[in-house]
Amino acid sequence: MEVQQFYYDNKIVKKFLYATLFWGIIGMLVGLLLAFMFLFPNITDGISWLSFGRLRPLHTNAVIFAFVGNAIFAGVYYSTQRLLKARMFSDALSNFNFWGWQAIIVAAAITLPLGYTTSKEYAELEWPIDLAIALVWVAFGWNLIGTMIKRRQRHLYVAIWFYLATFVTVAVLHIFNSLELPVSALKSYSVYAGVQDALVQWWYGHNAVAFFLTTPFLGLMYYFVPKAANRPVYSYRLSIVHFWSLIFIYIWAGPHHLLYSSLPDWAQNLGVAFSIMLIAPSWGGMINGLLTLRGAWDKVRTSPVLKFMVVAITGYGMATFEGPMLSLKNVNAIAHFSDWIIAHVHVGALAWNGFLTFGMVYWLVPKMFKTRLHSTPMANFHFWIGTLGIILYALPMYVAGFAQALMWKEFNPDGTLVYGNFLETVNEIIPMYWMRAIGGSLYIVGFIVMLYNVVQTVRSGSKVEDELAEAAALTRVSRKRTAGETFHTWLERKPVQLTILATVAILIGGIIQIVPTILVKSNIPTITSVTPYTPLELEGRDLYIREGCVGCHSQMVRPFRSEVERYGEYSKAGEFVYDHPFLWGSKRTGPDLHRIGGKYSDNWHLNHMYDPQSTSSGSIMPAYQWLVRNEHDRSNITAKMEAMVTLGVPYTPEDIANAQTSMGQQAQQIEKNLYSDPDFAKGYEEDKKYAADNGQPFVEMRDREIVALIAYLQRLGTDIKIKGTEELISKNQ
Repeated sequence: MEVQQFYYDNKIVKKFLYATLFWGIIGMLVGLLLAFMFLFPNITDGISWLSFGRLRPLHTNAVIFAFVGNAIFAGVYYSTQRLLKARMFSDALSNFNFWGWQAIIVAAAITLPLGYTTSKEYAELEWPIDLAIALVWVAFGWNLIGTMIKRRQRHLYVAIWFYLATFVTVAVLHIFNSLELPVSALKSYSVYAGVQDALVQWWYGHNAVAFFLTTPFLGLMYYFVPKAANRPVYSYRLSIVHFWSLIFIYIWAGPHHLLYSSLPDWAQNLGVAFSIMLIAPSWGGMINGLLTLRGAWDKVRTSPVLKFMVVAITGYGMATFEGPMLSLKNVNAIAHFSDWIIAHVHVGALAWNGFLTFGMVYWLVPKMFKTRLHSTPMANFHFWIGTLGIILYALPMYVAGFAQALMWKEFNPDGTLVYGNFLETVNEIIPMYWMRAIGGSLYIVGFIVMLYNVVQTVRSGSKVEDELAEAAALTRVSRKRTAGETFHTWLERKPVQLTILATVAILIGGIIQIVPTILVKSNIPTITSVTPYTPLELEGRDLYIREGCVGCHSQMVRPFRSEVERYGEYSKAGEFVYDHPFLWGSKRTGPDLHRIGGKYSDNWHLNHMYDPQSTSSGSIMPAYQWLVRNEHDRSNITAKMEAMVTLGVPYTPEDIANAQTSMGQQAQQIEKNLYSDPDFAKGYEEDKKYAADNGQPFVEMRDREIVALIAYLQRLGTDIKIKGTEELISKNQ
């Protein structure tokens, strides 16, 4: 038998490890800043690119795609070479994957704080960056599959199955959710609208968690836990059931993010059914991981690597039990839009993704540099302070979520809401926000300790960039199944067939859910009174998106007595047919805005954006004073309206031709409404006089950004006629 010598590429693994640590600390520090903004809302007062609405998507993208993404690539590139007994297919593709991914992260770090965002959760990046993501991801998949083809190991180990499913599914999700019509270099509109956009987004959003934060980490679990414990995987058969049932069922579960919304009931119920089934394969994977450590518990007590991995797998089990529970309609009715969801997400992120990454780093770095870990006591300290950080983060958020849900729904004997003022619920949970900030701080302290430990370990080691290995060449065998060979054993030596079957498994659910919602018009009944946004309202909507308002405010009144009493008539599917993208939101740090139109005067909205505490005592909303100062650029309205026409919005050629005139007239009316406040009129005239006396340019109020935003907010929820609405609007205007 011919034995061949070759070299593993360690350089690419080291690059991704360094990037993991670099972006990890940045993403977490941004998250900590956001946590403190709940306590000190004006901590970045007046700096638009450091506002909460713009930093929140930066935090989620940095943690998911920069920290976790680089960790995935590091683990995949290390384990794939050793599982397949081959160097990666192409060093050029490996380096393109690395530098392309870092360029995408840098582009996100620049564009998101500047307000260039699609607003779609976990998919906020604009269309040129989306194209770059697709290109780099294809390079990664090409490299992965190319390595399988030239492998020296006949059968593909379970970790490789999960890597393949990750590549295929993320590609499908990203492409279909990112279908958008460009308007300019950094502006686009989703090709889907309203209910359809919501379904596609959460088909993507839920499965971004499934196939970016879960399946690749399960592959890493199947490789690194047995390696660290020096034990075989508990059950080969369980791993087969785990893999196929997980990738088939997971893809159906997205609609459970949209329960009690305007999504058709059949789609909601389908999402619930498959979400409940999801607990079986998820816990099958957890059991397989934990029982791999049978007979190695003495080693767990002394090994920080295994400590991190045990807590990671336990966190995965907790999150994947809670996920199906949250998909039950009666539980979701309480938890959705509350801080309970924040706790749920961070148990998965901090424990499962964070701790498994830390365990992998502590195991990999000494191996990569042919040395011992600098300090085991420091690693143990990191483990305990990190665990304490998770507890102090998650438990207060669960309490906050329960408090919000109970207070939002509580009624007096006379049928009125006990807590009619939304701010009463906000003030009640401020102590929980303090505890979250402390927990997040402890978690980051542990991360900093790890950084020091890793740096010292690297300094004491040797630089081994190409690691010598040898293995027997893989001889050709029959394409057919041999006598006694099971179908799956045959499939494990057929990467192309395995990839095709995995693709079919993940496509079935998506097709059955999404195609009818898009093609069957009866799923979204039309409402004749619903008309497209005026040009100024469309511009205001884009400002709403730019400032990340959807991160704190929902636009979906659910059909509950408490919500109808608090916000107004529940939301109808037909109201969103011109919304590209949808803006239903997923968290209520502030009240729902779908029926905000006409509730307050234009002056109230101006004052609320300039100084939220002046209109809402105790508010934790930051000030958006630049909206009141900035001149509004409306030069792109023609391109925006033409794009909307392409997407099916019925603007006429006359509407487009008269857009500037229409905006001017609506803006002037809002300016006139603002003048009805004597304090505003006096201050405005004083500012105008001051500018004239000092030779400074002065922007008329009607030409400022705040006017467009007011136009949009005053439009929300007014298309359908609800008893009492007309009188309320008339009174406030």
